[in-house]
Amino acid sequence: MNQNAQPHSSAFVTFSYASFGASAFLVALGVFFMPIDLWMKGYLTMGIVMLVQTCVTLTKTLRDRHESGKLVNRIEDARAERLLMEVSKAA
Repeated sequence: MNQNAQPHSSAFVTFSYASFGASAFLVALGVFFMPIDLWMKGYLTMGIVMLVQTCVTLTKTLRDRHESGKLVNRIEDARAERLLMEVSKAA
């Protein structure tokens, strides 16, 4: 694990959850009070739910790619270090 990485503070995590909850609530409130037919509200709600779901999936995918890249770099660094140690022993 990267020793230089700083974890998020509990205040930032709380703020993130509160921001998500507030935005979801306000969008739902807006859709609920729109002067449109029920099927239109349903369509908007489905679109919003799918948008949130795809944002979560995209975020996880990007993080997974980043994490796997870090693992590959650590493996390559270990191989290079082992090779350098073998070369220095042979010399």
